[in-house]
Amino acid sequence: MKMRQLGTGGLTVSSLGLGAMNLSFGTGKAVDESVGIDVLRAAFDRGITFFDTAQAYGPYTNEMLVGKALQPVRKDVVIATKFGFKLENGATVGTDSRPETIRAVAEASLKSLRTDYIDLFYQHRVDPNIPIEEVVGTLKELIQEGKVRHYGLSEVGAANIRRAHAVHPVAAVQNQYSIWTREPEAEVLPVCEELGIGFVPWGPLGTGFLTGAIDANTRFDSNTDLRASFPRFTPEAIQANMPVVDMLRTIAARKGATPVQIALAWLLAQKPWIVPIPGMDKIAYIDDNLKSVDVELDADDLREIEQRMSQIAIQGARLDDGLLSMSDK
Repeated sequence: MKMRQLGTGGLTVSSLGLGAMNLSFGTGKAVDESVGIDVLRAAFDRGITFFDTAQAYGPYTNEMLVGKALQPVRKDVVIATKFGFKLENGATVGTDSRPETIRAVAEASLKSLRTDYIDLFYQHRVDPNIPIEEVVGTLKELIQEGKVRHYGLSEVGAANIRRAHAVHPVAAVQNQYSIWTREPEAEVLPVCEELGIGFVPWGPLGTGFLTGAIDANTRFDSNTDLRASFPRFTPEAIQANMPVVDMLRTIAARKGATPVQIALAWLLAQKPWIVPIPGMDKIAYIDDNLKSVDVELDADDLREIEQRMSQIAIQGARLDDGLLSMSDK
C-alpha cells in the first residue's frame, strides 16, 4: 500500500482510508457486528491503515464496532473520530463544541474505541456559538495530555481553517469532495496547500452515485438512508446527472478499470496530500476501491475529464437544507 502524509506533524496513513459510517448508519440498515468486524479487518489485511468514524454515527455504535474490530492491531492503525454534534435521543439536534463537551466526548470515544489515545480528532461541524480559537485551545490541551495526537476540522471554510491553524497546526480538513462536488477547490484546497494541511474527502464516490449502481429507478428508505432527503438524489436529478457516470464508464473502459476506480484515482491525482475515505461495507468494495491506487491518470486523461465535466450542469444540492446549514461556507 502506498502511503501519504496528513499535515506536517508526522501523521502517515494509507493512500486510501476506510469510511466506516455505512457499517452502522447513513445509507441503509446497519450490518451485523460480525460482518462489520470482518470488513474492517479485511481492510487492514489488504493494507488500509486509516479508519474514519464518529460519535454521531449510530450514534455511538460505529465507534464501538471500529474499536472492537481494530483492537488487536491498534498500534498499526490510525483511527479518526469526531465530536461537535449535539445529540438527543439518538438524533442530531445541532452543534455543541463547548470545552466541557469536547472533553466528555473524548473520554467516551476513548472508551468506545478501546484505546487510550485518538489519532485524529475532528470537529464534525463548526459551532457558531463557540469561537474556533476556544475549540482548538481545548484540543491543544488534549494533545498535551496525550489523549489526542492530532486534530482536524470537518465541513469547514477557509477563514476558520486559518483561525484554527494559528492556535495549533491543523492536521487534516475533511470536507465533501468528489468529481461532481467541487466546492473545496475555490478556497479550502488552496489554504490547505499553503498551510501544509492534509485533505480527506468524504463522499469521494458521490455517496454512491459515482459507482454507477444508482439510476432514476433507485429508491432510498427515508428511515435508514440519508440520501432520501438529498436534492441530488431525486429521480429527476439522478437522471439529469447520469452523464457523469457515462463519462466515468468511458474513461474506465479505456483504462481497464471501473468507474469507482476512476473516480478515486481522479481524487488521488489532484494533490499528494489528499486521502479519500470511501465508505466500504463489503469486502468486494474494498478490493474494487484499492485498485484505484494503481490507476494512472495522465495529463490527457485529466484534461478530458475536466472538459467533459465542464459540459455537465450538476442538478441538485449536495445535502439537504439542515445539513447544509451546519456547513461552514
